[in-house]
Amino acid sequence: MFTPPYPITTPRLVLRPFTETDLDDLHAFHSLPEVARYLYWDARTREETKAALDRKIACASLGEGGDMLCVAAESAGGGPVIGDLTLFLRSREHRQGEIGFVFNPAYQGRGLATEAAREVLRIAFEGLGLHRVHGNCDARNTASARLMERLGMRKEAHLVENEFFAGAWSDELIYATLAREWHVGAVGAQPPA
Repeated sequence: MFTPPYPITTPRLVLRPFTETDLDDLHAFHSLPEVARYLYWDARTREETKAALDRKIACASLGEGGDMLCVAAESAGGGPVIGDLTLFLRSREHRQGEIGFVFNPAYQGRGLATEAAREVLRIAFEGLGLHRVHGNCDARNTASARLMERLGMRKEAHLVENEFFAGAWSDELIYATLAREWHVGAVGAQPPA
């Protein structure tokens, strides 16, 4: 079982496990249609957000392939939860992971999602020893694509009309980075052992 060394601090954020007291903050952005636009769930009711939060609280550690680690990003100094990040352990044998992120639009455009996602990649490569981490997004979700590019992830694929999503065929972009690329490009990254 792997549990990150919580809390993880950055210059402007604190990353930590979710708690029951995060419901109002999480619902503030999970309830927005513009946030759910490119996700596999619709804007959530308070009850749906509570159910999602309960699942996130149970995912503070990783053990087996298929597990997910859910991390809350809050403003440093005790501010609200502004981001919801996920690291999926896709295969322990092949050391593969997947990153996901959802941020409150009121805090977008400041580099906070990049700051938080960089720490989740650090957990993946330096904490778990993963070989490869990928992220997917709808091709229309240019903000997510740009964020993955800022993280140093390369676009590996543009899948054309691969999913029937929200009543229409949509394209999907796949980005990824390898541990050796992370160690070369990440600020403060340690060389691989």
